[in-house]
Amino acid sequence: MIRDASVLSGPDSFGRPSVFPRLHAVFVVDSDAFGGAEVYVRRVVRFAPPWLRCSVVVSKDVAEHFVDCLPFSDVVVVPLRRHRWSAPATAEALAALRPDVVHVNLVDPASDHAAVTTALRAAPTVATLHLEGHIGNGIGRDRLRETYGRLAAVIAPSEPIAEQLVGPLGVSPARVVRVRHGVEIPPHPRKPVDNSPPVVASVGRLTAQKGFDLLLDAVAELCSQGQELRVVIAGDGRDAAALRRRAAGLPVEFVGHCRDVPGLLASCDVFCLPSRREALSLALLEAVAAGVPSVATDVGDHRAALTGAALIIPPEDRPALVRALARLLREPALRAELGARARERAVRDFAVERMAERTASVLEQVALTRTGSPLRTERR
Repeated sequence: MIRDASVLSGPDSFGRPSVFPRLHAVFVVDSDAFGGAEVYVRRVVRFAPPWLRCSVVVSKDVAEHFVDCLPFSDVVVVPLRRHRWSAPATAEALAALRPDVVHVNLVDPASDHAAVTTALRAAPTVATLHLEGHIGNGIGRDRLRETYGRLAAVIAPSEPIAEQLVGPLGVSPARVVRVRHGVEIPPHPRKPVDNSPPVVASVGRLTAQKGFDLLLDAVAELCSQGQELRVVIAGDGRDAAALRRRAAGLPVEFVGHCRDVPGLLASCDVFCLPSRREALSLALLEAVAAGVPSVATDVGDHRAALTGAALIIPPEDRPALVRALARLLREPALRAELGARARERAVRDFAVERMAERTASVLEQVALTRTGSPLRTERR
């Protein structure tokens, strides 16, 4: 049976003491770009309970995003090793840090074999898998299943990911734990927004997964219908140049990596994320928490988590995307109603403190099960 992490930490356990005097967890982040999966780790370490000491071993491509939330000695920068079979610098860093438990951040199932196998040699290891994906066949698939079978626990942010873990990847259901993503909840509802023309915002990696090409095609269709609007897209990625060319002549602005996403969300009328694949998008949850009326596709846990709090449409359906955006752009009352329901849902279900506490509880349970004894006395 797949576990929900609430059974480990409980709904009212924020700030409770651990059975350990202080648990040391090292988070391995082997990424070539800073997106939702990396934001997840940043939030876990920022909001971790005080009994959890966090360090990160992070690729140089994204290290700058962690240096302001941890002590200098707890951020170790290593070369990127995605799609490789070994990670010697990561192994050296883990040996020096001497963690009680390691967490490996997996954007997809198959691209970070080196990080996982290196972590497994250092300490009991937990992974969070952020996206479903191709796992190969033959020897490659068997090797991947064997590697996942050695993980002490795997955190699944969505039900489809949990199903891939226990199905094709062969992880024991007892080792799969559901922990939904969490975001910071703004302390106050945002002020009413009524831009002229209305502004549609979107945030994410500029890759095919996020469906920005679909958004641009929908914008072109809306413009042909006489709908006035302005679109702001925040994020970087390998498809940036192609998307900019596709947007030529459209009222679309690409702003690159945005360090003030709350400011962007506070100033837009509508948020849109037409992804082809997601677990439960952090960018979407940020918009929901800010009370922004949103359009998202029916992928991952979006429908299960956000029905009634966002307009959920089929993926790869441009006509449905055009209709949903047109409704929100033309109906201020609907925008206000949907935004209010969105914030209520976020307050109820998606507080970042809950996610961090439940993730910490998984790490604690793994360390406790594997050691059966308190931390080494020299650990501080």
